[in-house]
Amino acid sequence: MSTRPDALAELMAIVTGYQRSRALMIAAELGIADLLRDGPRSVDDLARATQTHAPTLYRLLRALAAAAVFKERPGRVFALTPMSEFLRSDAAVPYGHLARLFGRDYQWAAWGALSHSVRTGENAARHVLGVDVWTYRQERPEENVIFNDAMLAASLSRAPAEARAYDFARCRTIADIGGGTGALLTVILRIYPNARGILFDQPHVVADARPVLDAAGLADRVTIEDGSFFERVPAGADAYVMRRILHDWMDEEATAILRSCRAAMTPGARLVLFERVVGPPNEDPASKFVDLLMLVGAGGRERTEAEWRSLLEASSFRLESLKRAGPDSYLSVGAPT
Repeated sequence: MSTRPDALAELMAIVTGYQRSRALMIAAELGIADLLRDGPRSVDDLARATQTHAPTLYRLLRALAAAAVFKERPGRVFALTPMSEFLRSDAAVPYGHLARLFGRDYQWAAWGALSHSVRTGENAARHVLGVDVWTYRQERPEENVIFNDAMLAASLSRAPAEARAYDFARCRTIADIGGGTGALLTVILRIYPNARGILFDQPHVVADARPVLDAAGLADRVTIEDGSFFERVPAGADAYVMRRILHDWMDEEATAILRSCRAAMTPGARLVLFERVVGPPNEDPASKFVDLLMLVGAGGRERTEAEWRSLLEASSFRLESLKRAGPDSYLSVGAPT
């Protein structure tokens, strides 16, 4: 049996992948990229600024520099690289928030219980935390802030392509269901200046939305409503947008959310979903590992095209169209039946 020469290296990269993730999370937590914004700095200087142990901080940063996250210069001096520019808090898309989120202890605890999920089919996070991740974060405001910041960063990276993937020109009112702090909705409303928006999410989530809307200059065009999409969503919109919401839930819960939307919609309204569509066997590792993330974290799943069609049909929708809306996103348009 022959193998590719790089097969072992690829295997070992998977085996040790958690090491880089954790190291990156610590650097993001310490704000190293922000400290290097104005130019290279010595590790002693960085240690003083972060109140860390300089020799050990050096070991962390030289490892990340070897992975091209930072650049090590003579004299234990470090500088930014194109990769670490994304970690800056003032980056157009601040990916450092995502590094912080996926390195949180509760995230690691959930992944550590992956075997429990595989053996039982149950949600790992609930198993180790005693509550679902939504309740866990709601009870810990600092974790909720980190999560909201990460979701804002993720939305900012994809929102321009997704907002242009659907023609909202006929829509006077666009409801973003589970819209977080409004990242996607603000992009849509900038493209369609004659439309108004409704931002709907849980109370502790939309509590942080006003600064985002104010910064975008759109506060006067958006109505903020809070509540549970299992119970109701705002009525009267022309388009109901959900971005990466249904993948958080298994079919029973996802169907309940869709039925809440269906109950609020007029016959001419449309359901606009931005989700992943799982690829064929031996392809699309990104979606399939996000599917595992849903298994251990939120307790949901990614779906194939056939599974999306089935889910919509069970919720009184028909799949009107399906197309790509970015490298890892599909636009699904549902029409009420």
